[in-house]
Amino acid sequence: MVCLGNICRSPLAEGILKAKVDPVKVYVDSAGTAAYHLGKGPDERSVKVAKEHGIDISLQRARQFKVSDFKTFDYIFVMDQANFDNVVSLASTEKEKKKVSFILNEITPELNSEVPDPYYGGEDGFKNVYDMLDIACDSINKKLSI
Repeated sequence: MVCLGNICRSPLAEGILKAKVDPVKVYVDSAGTAAYHLGKGPDERSVKVAKEHGIDISLQRARQFKVSDFKTFDYIFVMDQANFDNVVSLASTEKEKKKVSFILNEITPELNSEVPDPYYGGEDGFKNVYDMLDIACDSINKKLSI
């Protein structure tokens, strides 16, 4: 799960998907394309909305996406076009590039819809993002469970 700073959208996506999958079979993590918040916890509004749904993301810490993530992960879900461009620019093979997709393509395939960054908005933005990611993670979980 990848967003810009790894404090709002991708920590929510990580927490939501972790709550849905078998942790023995599926490893879920998140990262940011920028190094703005390295080592910091998620935005308090992300923590709050996750907690309202019974998910604790408070112990997550922001990290930056790295080239080795292409080897670690089978799927890399990005939140928007800028994240997609940044991650794909680090790929060295077509196989690595094919691992990267917009998370909302799980709901609306091939539209490359973006998860809006709620950072500069109010709590409603975080609730809206949670709902989008929850639906997308349901779809991801179904695919992984097959």
